[in-house]
Amino acid sequence: MSASIDLYAVIGHPVAHSRSPAIHAAFAAATGQTLRYERVLAPLDGFAQTLADFADQGGLGCNVTVPFKFEAFAAAAERSERAELAGAVNTLQRDSGRWLADNTDGVGLVRDIVVNAGVPLAGRRVLLIGAGGAGAGVLGPLLAEGPAQLVLANRSLDKAQTLVARHTDLARRHGSELRSSGLEAPGTGFDVVLNATASSLGGGEVPVPASVLKPGALALDLMYGPAARPFLAWATRHGATGRDGLGMLVEQAAESFAWWRGVRPPTADVLATLRAEVDATQGH
Repeated sequence: MSASIDLYAVIGHPVAHSRSPAIHAAFAAATGQTLRYERVLAPLDGFAQTLADFADQGGLGCNVTVPFKFEAFAAAAERSERAELAGAVNTLQRDSGRWLADNTDGVGLVRDIVVNAGVPLAGRRVLLIGAGGAGAGVLGPLLAEGPAQLVLANRSLDKAQTLVARHTDLARRHGSELRSSGLEAPGTGFDVVLNATASSLGGGEVPVPASVLKPGALALDLMYGPAARPFLAWATRHGATGRDGLGMLVEQAAESFAWWRGVRPPTADVLATLRAEVDATQGH
């Protein structure tokens, strides 16, 4: 009888669109690992039970997507330093009957911007839109790159202020000015504008004025496929370079895979293949 195959998954709502199973299958093939990676749809009020059921099925690790990153934080018995700082979790690993947690979103985003897109963050002015789970996960790693200024803009100013307060010491250590703002007037002429809001998922309009864009700025939506199109069209219309979150998705997945399996997978070919697939199918 063959041994059981190690089980991993992505848990979210919605989750049917997720390309994580294909990404991790490619990583496994590239590194000679044997595993199974599935999509798990959790009811909006049932993340904890879904996670418990996954553990009962022998699940060893999972990625967590919207809207459960704060609940994943609460479910963990132990968290990495960056997960503690973010207050949100996107990666869980089962160890001795308990869940350990990390947040790989930020390092994935930074790697995509700096390495894949070739845009340095050090000394630049950065606008991060959204203080939810996605924004919380990327703020620390962005600051670690040493931008001259980082403005966190959010519809609810108090939520942005809370997140900024938690990252003040980190910003100071890296010589970065960090401040919070509402959406109406966060500033103008940023080098890098990052959309981490849920407006993309809901098909809403870009929540900030076009004056936030410096000519030629990098404007990146953390979503990809159809959800990112309105933001990318807006960026192009106003003289910026648009980029979606596909590279971030692959890079954060590689970080999760490396934690789970102890080997870092190559990402360039996986991203190129995925980009071609998304472009060919118009993101569907």
